[in-house]
Amino acid sequence: VALPPNYPYTPISQHVYLMEPAKEYQFELDPFQKAAIASIERSESVLVSAHTSAGKTAVAEYAIALALKNKQRVIYTSPIKALSNQKYRELESAFSDVGLLTGDVTINPNASCLVMTTEILLAMLYRGNDVIMREVSWVVFDEIHYMRDKVRGVVWEEALILLPHQVHFVFLSATIPNAMEFAEWICKIHAQPCHVVYTDFRPTPLQHYIYPCGGDGIYMVVDENGVFKEENFLQATQSLLPDQDVEYKSFKGKKTTVIDRSKDDEKRLVKTVFDNAIDVLDVEDRQLPQIKFLYPYLLRGIAFHHSGLLPLLKEIVELLFQEGLIKVLFATETFAMGLNMPARTVVFTDVKKFDGELVRYITSGEYIQMSGRAGRRGIDIRGIVILMAREKMAPNALKEMIMGESDNLTSAFHLKYNMILNMMRVEGINPEYLLKNSFYQFQNSATLPALEEDLRHAELEYSNSIIPDEDVIAEYYDTRRLLDVYAHEMRQIINHPSNCLKFLKPGRLVRVKHADMDFGWGMVVAYGKRVDQKYIADPTFERTLQEASDNQDNPTSSTDKYFVDVLLYCDKDSIVAKAADGTTTGVKPCKENVPGETMVVPVELSSLSCISQIRIFPPKILTLKQVRQSVYDSIQVIIKRYPGGLAPLDPIEDMGIEDENFQKLIRKTEVLEDKLFSNKLHNTSQLSSLYEQYGKKVALRARIRSLKKKVNNVKSILHLDDLKHRKRVLRRIGYLSEDDIVTVKGRVACDINVGDEVVLTEMLLNGVFSDLSVEKIAALLSCFVIEQHDKERINLKEDLYVVYRRLQEIARNIVAISVECKLQINEEEYLASFCPDMMELVHNWCQGKSFAEIMKIAPKSYDGHVIRVFRCLDELLRAMVTAAKNIGNSELEMKFQTAINKLRRGIPFAASLYIQ
Repeated sequence: VALPPNYPYTPISQHVYLMEPAKEYQFELDPFQKAAIASIERSESVLVSAHTSAGKTAVAEYAIALALKNKQRVIYTSPIKALSNQKYRELESAFSDVGLLTGDVTINPNASCLVMTTEILLAMLYRGNDVIMREVSWVVFDEIHYMRDKVRGVVWEEALILLPHQVHFVFLSATIPNAMEFAEWICKIHAQPCHVVYTDFRPTPLQHYIYPCGGDGIYMVVDENGVFKEENFLQATQSLLPDQDVEYKSFKGKKTTVIDRSKDDEKRLVKTVFDNAIDVLDVEDRQLPQIKFLYPYLLRGIAFHHSGLLPLLKEIVELLFQEGLIKVLFATETFAMGLNMPARTVVFTDVKKFDGELVRYITSGEYIQMSGRAGRRGIDIRGIVILMAREKMAPNALKEMIMGESDNLTSAFHLKYNMILNMMRVEGINPEYLLKNSFYQFQNSATLPALEEDLRHAELEYSNSIIPDEDVIAEYYDTRRLLDVYAHEMRQIINHPSNCLKFLKPGRLVRVKHADMDFGWGMVVAYGKRVDQKYIADPTFERTLQEASDNQDNPTSSTDKYFVDVLLYCDKDSIVAKAADGTTTGVKPCKENVPGETMVVPVELSSLSCISQIRIFPPKILTLKQVRQSVYDSIQVIIKRYPGGLAPLDPIEDMGIEDENFQKLIRKTEVLEDKLFSNKLHNTSQLSSLYEQYGKKVALRARIRSLKKKVNNVKSILHLDDLKHRKRVLRRIGYLSEDDIVTVKGRVACDINVGDEVVLTEMLLNGVFSDLSVEKIAALLSCFVIEQHDKERINLKEDLYVVYRRLQEIARNIVAISVECKLQINEEEYLASFCPDMMELVHNWCQGKSFAEIMKIAPKSYDGHVIRVFRCLDELLRAMVTAAKNIGNSELEMKFQTAINKLRRGIPFAASLYIQ
């Protein structure tokens, strides 16, 4: 437990439970649930950190029951509207006096228990809804680990800081290693105890398996007792096929098996549920491809669930799954977020995912969260988790994924104009208060004692470091380091594809050094080019040389695009695999006098430390282990013939490099070498020892500088400079007066909590919307609510492009002012954030076209993604109605309201099944 100073604390073990509990359960509570309920009965906040399906909801229900019993109000917040709808249905059936506030849906707003999104709670706090907040005794934050979300996580921090001190909290979270740190933050900002109740106990234990695609079967790698099976794991990783299209090769030519897992009575029930659910739709919408496609699968007990699915279909799948009518479900990680929807078996179809920016391996935290769905309590003896691995990857990376820890809860705090303006409107607090009390600031401040201790030790060690002839060795050291820099720059030019590829023909001996690993001499087998994180062997020699020559002005980026397949002697446990960015991983050099194995390894050009003059003529096929070993033995014989080392290709005489910068580097190197050789310590017996000592002292000096900088950063309020620059921008554009009073323009921006509030306010007050049709207004505003942008931009029609260009002009002006006010901003990224991809689609929808018709305009878009844009657009339009009303522009208010009326129809706004 985290306790404020001088708090009269009684240990939980001594707690006397209420004679008449606020809620009784039909099952025996687990120890962690009892401990959490004890905290609630004492009116002390609690963080419940437990795996999926552990029973965290029972704790939240007790807090609600206790508040209702005491005639107090309670707020239940969730990350997304869909989860709010689901929780409303669940809690309404249990307590009845429950309301729902999600912005687009309001049900029973005066209820004692209000379910809402965190954004709605924050809006209530900023607008000073004192009536509700005075009566609230508990706030439940479901899925609090979403606070680390880099886009929306800041909303959780704002709400937690602004909530009154008399409110107590129940935090429900997936397992987080730093739960105590979070509790200490809550204790600090609200001066109240916060308990941490943690459990990793699973009533239904899990067994973890790896299925190597293209292999012969599955391998248990973790048993139900959590014991890692090293031998099975190695067998599984060794069964992984090298880079190839495993999916294609595994199934080509094989018959497809159609399965039907439903009994006749189950099919009838599925049909009834499905028909009743889609009965609210128009006849035309019932014929949408997704609906027609999914229905026959549902009858067979098979379904899929992802963000691109129609929201109505997602809810149908969830309801059928809860009733046991779905036997096989293909889902993404967000399936039934926050709900207890376990299955007997969870199968991961890949070890990688696209996170909106890049393709990467799933983290151990994501693996833990998703695998936690396996095992139904009271039904299954154990849960089964199967991980399908499609390609070779480093064994350690795979092991870390399965056996690693959950992800830490880290702050995603960042400043926004809306936040600054709202804080300056609230009496008694300011933006600095928010910065000072943020979890971001707390996490940084928590590192201060350790940093200061490290700094003290480093300074003491530095002062005790006495080196004879320090001035002389310092000059030698600096010269040697500068020579290393020049050598690196020369190596970059030598290794540029236009200079080296013509010499990297099969048989050429090259030396490979990567980071601090020296692989020694190896032999070139082939070279290839990396395209979109894939390695492609490239036999088209002349074409590649031409491409390399075209990129000659950019040595580093061009060098990183090419790989050379090199025969190397490696640690026998090495496995040639690819990291998420396409680089080679999982390979280590063989230690001296230890048996290793010859492998063909893709090596970046930048890792070639030397290209020798020697080229041998090896066998064309090196797939057999003994053939590779024979070639490597031949290389060792050659190396022994040259005790002075293999002669490298001369960059000028042999390779013909005429680069002017290279010539300058040679001349600089010659001058420095003369200086080095004339140093009085050169070639003396003490040189090596003194050089090492001085190198350590230099590293220590750099460490002291770094520690001092970190200490100063921790002591200062983070983001303060960013706040000053943003305030300067707000004054320049008239949102703040010189006395930092929020102006009329600033109050308009306060009303806009969707999209870019500054650009939207400028457009509103500069008359951009005044001469536009209602349909074009909706189309233009769609540019503010698209989260993921398509790389291939569509060609806008001329009339829509003219409108979009006005948005871009205002955005460019904001960028220019931001730069003048010293606010760091990437103009290209900022302008690209206003995405026009949905403009034509929204325009047609508001003209009355059907959903099926508009989906033909964007055939690559998923129905669910389009509907999410429509619903976000509806939220933005409602904010614009409020803004127009507050400035007294009734004409614009009417236009925005008409746009809402044209937008809100059909399947995009079909009522949730959870609240019907």
